[in-house]
Amino acid sequence: MEISTANQKAVNTGNSGSPLDLSSPQKRNMTLGLGTTLVLSVIAYQIAGLQQALLIWIGLFLGYALFHARFGFTSAFRRLLAVGNGEQIRAHMIMLAAASTLFAIILTTGIGFFGVEPSGYVFPAGVSVAVGAFLFGLGMQLGNGCASGTLYAVGQGRTEMVITLLGFIAGSVVGAWHWGFWMNETPALPAISLIENAGMGVFGGWLLQMLILGGIFALTIMIEKKRKPPKLRPLPTTKGFWARLIRGSWPLWVAALVLAVLNAITLMMRGNPWGITSAFALWGSKAAMAMGIDVTGWTYWQGAKADALTQSVFFDTTSVMNFGVILGAFLASAAGGLFTVRKIPFKVGLAALIGGLLMGYGARIAFGCNIGAYFGGIASFSLHGYLWMVMGLVGSYFALYIRPLFGLSVPDKKDRFC
Repeated sequence: MEISTANQKAVNTGNSGSPLDLSSPQKRNMTLGLGTTLVLSVIAYQIAGLQQALLIWIGLFLGYALFHARFGFTSAFRRLLAVGNGEQIRAHMIMLAAASTLFAIILTTGIGFFGVEPSGYVFPAGVSVAVGAFLFGLGMQLGNGCASGTLYAVGQGRTEMVITLLGFIAGSVVGAWHWGFWMNETPALPAISLIENAGMGVFGGWLLQMLILGGIFALTIMIEKKRKPPKLRPLPTTKGFWARLIRGSWPLWVAALVLAVLNAITLMMRGNPWGITSAFALWGSKAAMAMGIDVTGWTYWQGAKADALTQSVFFDTTSVMNFGVILGAFLASAAGGLFTVRKIPFKVGLAALIGGLLMGYGARIAFGCNIGAYFGGIASFSLHGYLWMVMGLVGSYFALYIRPLFGLSVPDKKDRFC
């Protein structure tokens, strides 16, 4: 995720971290956002029941938390690779450690609401994940946002991210079309869970996970000591606990814990961890059907998934949560007076489209994105989540050499926003 130019100008230029008054809340936008959320909740309740209505609000809280900490995946990878700043990666490790602990409890006890049986994201680690994560890493650096970043930036009003979203949806459809090839014709290890298949039991698998995440945390500190990158500047904030909670910035570690808890609640509420991109494939495939393209014969849409093509999107848990994430970011940006719509250069728009296409395709063949595969996969103790992380970093690295072709900056040690 990125910090927009408008938001960069609002950031305190000093190093003291002193509070900075934000512009007045955009009360009309806040009223619009809350009203829209209530309307969608009522519609979801009437069409699909209480579970779907509540998931909209969980998505809203996720979007709110993402915005208030500018919790980045795209920028986190880029900052680490370009200048050696690992502050956001360390926040990822805190988030993953907390989520893993909660997931271990939920998955072993079977705690769930609405009659769901919790199940993590544990998928085969193979060529499809490696290629898909590489493409996703490349795409998110060109599109200036990951899956969650695209949704939250659309809610914030960033025009180019609407283009990224459209590309994301189109790429997801193509990925669903080719899904059968990647699943059936490319090699992969079986699905491996550290708590189920490593032979160490739940506690042993959890302990191994903590050691791995702690090792990555320590590695980023070692990289920083060697490369001496600039620190992240404080984000705009305001005085007072409640004012900061609603309008100002949140520390990264706070957002990391909030996201972990919300993902655990999601696991209990819908039976699976938080995901985003399967909804893009659904939206795009429905649009393709409306244009006369028969997608029902694709391998991706066989079995249990087939019903989603004929049902309302309000029956799809991922879709309703995506609506909530967009609305949550919209409310958060309006509360801080930061919602704005801007014009974008042609090259930036082109990069956004290409990035969206690559992310959409990559996410489908890699069993998810930075949320479903990286966050959800690792929190579920799945080996494929770690493979996704590594290959997402590799794709991001190559993207550093491509970004300048589209007029996109590559951070250096003088660039504290990266």
